[in-house]
Amino acid sequence: MGPRARSGIGGGGIVIAAGALVVQTGFLLPESILHSDEVAVLAAFVAINTLLYLTLAAVKILPRPRLSWRGRSRRRETRGIYPDGPT
Repeated sequence: MGPRARSGIGGGGIVIAAGALVVQTGFLLPESILHSDEVAVLAAFVAINTLLYLTLAAVKILPRPRLSWRGRSRRRETRGIYPDGPT
């Protein structure tokens, strides 16, 4: 059995060490950048954009409400291929 077969998926210790480093230093960016005003504005824009597209998707999925017609709901003229048919 070679060294790769003994270590499981291969290099797992390196991945765990890199994960611990990311947790200690912030997710790939220093904490001072993550708490800046520019990042807060960007996060607000992304949140509003997400809500907008969520609303648009929900409106597109939901059926349109039917409005009740007042008065006669039939056509005055026949629009079919048989003009003398019932109206």
